[in-house]
Amino acid sequence: MATDPHKLFEEWFAEARLSELNDYNAMALATTNAEGRPSARMVLLKGHDERGFVFYTNLDSRKGGELAANPNAALLFHWKSLRRQIRIEGAVEPVAAEEADAYFATRSRDSQLGAWASDQSRPLEARELFEARFQEMVQRFDGQDVPRPPRWSGFRVVPRHIEFWNDRAHRLHERRVFTLNGDGWSEGLLYP
Repeated sequence: MATDPHKLFEEWFAEARLSELNDYNAMALATTNAEGRPSARMVLLKGHDERGFVFYTNLDSRKGGELAANPNAALLFHWKSLRRQIRIEGAVEPVAAEEADAYFATRSRDSQLGAWASDQSRPLEARELFEARFQEMVQRFDGQDVPRPPRWSGFRVVPRHIEFWNDRAHRLHERRVFTLNGDGWSEGLLYP
């Protein structure tokens, strides 16, 4: 193998940090429900190492429910300014409570309060109801640290398959694929 896929990801991610104007860490997350119907949405990558790729959410959200029913997911990073994308597929596992607590503590206070006020993905009759709940949380936690809500945590996508795609002229793209086999990675190429 010419390259460790995690090191290659770090190289590309560092370049995206410098070139993307907004949310260089944005990634599409695809999940399926218990019936196999897919859904996708944008989330933010909040951690990466050899164990996998971490994002956070309300566990009672649609994605949280889908991951509970089928703990597998796909991620897609697309950096148009670099003419690159990375596709990742793998099993999903919850992060440790300590890891979720540590990340939650880094969020802005309003984001912390919003996590308490929101029933993410549930129907909302009127925006004013959410804003009133937010103000209730402002009062509830006035003068104190905001703890992580019990229904809010993170997931780690443990990659089995990582594809690095480079745009090339005339749609003659370069596609490098890494597949986890046992304890190591095998590398190959795909036709564009």
